[in-house]
Amino acid sequence: MPVVGFGTLIPSPAATREAVRLAIAAGFRHFDCAERYLNEQVVGDALQEAFLSGTVSREDVFVTTKLWNTNHRPERVELALDASCRRLQVDYVDCYLIHTPFAFQPGEDHDPRDEHGNVIYDDQVSLIDTWRALESLVDGGKCRAIGLSDVTLPKLKLVVETARIKPAVVQIESHPYLPEWELLEFCKQEGIVLLAFAPLGHAMEPNVLEDPVIQAIATRLNRTPAQVSLAWAAQRGTAFLTTSVTPHRIEENAKISLLPDDAIREISERIETVIRFNSVVDTGVPGFIPRVKPAQS
Repeated sequence: MPVVGFGTLIPSPAATREAVRLAIAAGFRHFDCAERYLNEQVVGDALQEAFLSGTVSREDVFVTTKLWNTNHRPERVELALDASCRRLQVDYVDCYLIHTPFAFQPGEDHDPRDEHGNVIYDDQVSLIDTWRALESLVDGGKCRAIGLSDVTLPKLKLVVETARIKPAVVQIESHPYLPEWELLEFCKQEGIVLLAFAPLGHAMEPNVLEDPVIQAIATRLNRTPAQVSLAWAAQRGTAFLTTSVTPHRIEENAKISLLPDDAIREISERIETVIRFNSVVDTGVPGFIPRVKPAQS
């Protein structure tokens, strides 16, 4: 898996396709997708355009996608991956992740709710049941590696302890305000890649890129705050995902270089703010994906 990855959670289909095209041109080779993003088809269109033009080959690109919460029952897992592959227009994915460790009521409604607006969870399937189904996908060659997303350390340990095929990747929110050192150390011990999403804080408040420590380092080294934060992510041993639809930001995020050791220490030791921007680890409901209210009959 390339250390530098491009996230495809972009609401507009047209913007998604153009962003993926620009990301390929900027040098990104890892594309992180998900059934729940509802745009795998346009990501696939952009990838196919690059493959057909000879810009990159399928083997050059690392494609990750995710199993959504409503497909946790084992009999639904392979069907869900097949559908993602069709939309992405690939024969296999390089990595398939369980999007969250929460099982929702199975069905076509991605966000099943009761009459009070509460999520309807599925208590007829366990995380280990779903993991076993993912292991079978590896056996069948439909994905090269499997992993987890939006998971806490206790749930990760549960899977690692019982897995026949260990998670290769764990994708979690992580940035200078949420370094997740304990989880990172566990992943290093187990040979698991920690893949950080929102490594720049998703432009939420308090703004990671406006942190005085990061700003001072950026000024001192003549880099942008984003480049400083992403270099810190890479040098402490994580892979990361960035998302943008702005051409110069896409190029900026692809071009990172090593920070001196004192800068790494400053970020790791002097930043005291601790905040999680996405509550998905508590509920399984992604905080960065707007909820679509069902149409009134």
